[in-house]
Amino acid sequence: MDGSVARPRPFLALGLRLAAAGTLATLSMLVKLASERGASLTELVFWRQSITLIAITALIAAMGRFADLKTKRLKAHGKRAVAGVTGMFFVYGAVVLLPLAEATAINFTAPFFAVILAVMLFKERVGQYRWGAVALGFAGVLVLTQPSFGFGANGGIDPFGATIGLIAAFLVAAISFQLQDLNKTESPWSIVFWFTLFSTPVLALTLPFVHVPHSLETWAIIGAMGLCGALAQLLLTASLRFGSAGVILLMDYTALLWATYYGWSVFGTAPSSNLWLGAPLIIGAGALIAWRERGLAQAKTENRVTDQG
Repeated sequence: MDGSVARPRPFLALGLRLAAAGTLATLSMLVKLASERGASLTELVFWRQSITLIAITALIAAMGRFADLKTKRLKAHGKRAVAGVTGMFFVYGAVVLLPLAEATAINFTAPFFAVILAVMLFKERVGQYRWGAVALGFAGVLVLTQPSFGFGANGGIDPFGATIGLIAAFLVAAISFQLQDLNKTESPWSIVFWFTLFSTPVLALTLPFVHVPHSLETWAIIGAMGLCGALAQLLLTASLRFGSAGVILLMDYTALLWATYYGWSVFGTAPSSNLWLGAPLIIGAGALIAWRERGLAQAKTENRVTDQG
């Protein structure tokens, strides 16, 4: 486990990331649905942030945790806000431009970027198990989405949308390391609160240029999107408090199952037969990394006990 991680608890981190993956898949589905009903990307990002700010502030007030918001790292929170909002535009842009499953699949290149960044920036040693899990998980993605990437009858995907998706994946990996750094000194409540507080007023300035009237049903979709965003933000931030970014990003592969289901049930895109071949590989990658992380955690604990003895 990377030494920069606060309170290493690998299984808790993996569980939180699994929950975050399902919530983010639901969020992406709602973004795409709202976009098809006429909501602009900028407006959706604003409502996602503003509703999250309201929800997080209400929770903090109800739980009496305002003390958790104290910080001496406003500059770091500001940088995280800039990167976070930029990343959201690319992530949601890919969702709008591409079919839901394809956008989700491209986002799965984030672990590759995370591993590369870990090696280049932090000189982290990446062993064969982590590389193997990354390869196994991505093999599952390729098997599942093979026709959509031009190897089958359905042809390839939009190159511009694919480029947006790849940039989004890189930003997801980079932001994960930002969050790891903030988690050294900040609580998850503080990280989410300052992110939304810094970004919401700036995004509000764009509303007069992008807002259009919506139906009651569309507003309900936008509201649900914002609530999913608030929950996902907390789950993501908490997961990075307890686990290494290069590892727990692998759990994001499970979002493909949700995206496939939503594509079929909401947008009328039937799942391909490749789902039943790719899904076991994706799940196997998660099981492999969980087993390896447990072994490393136990070894570190034993070494500390030996050193103290």
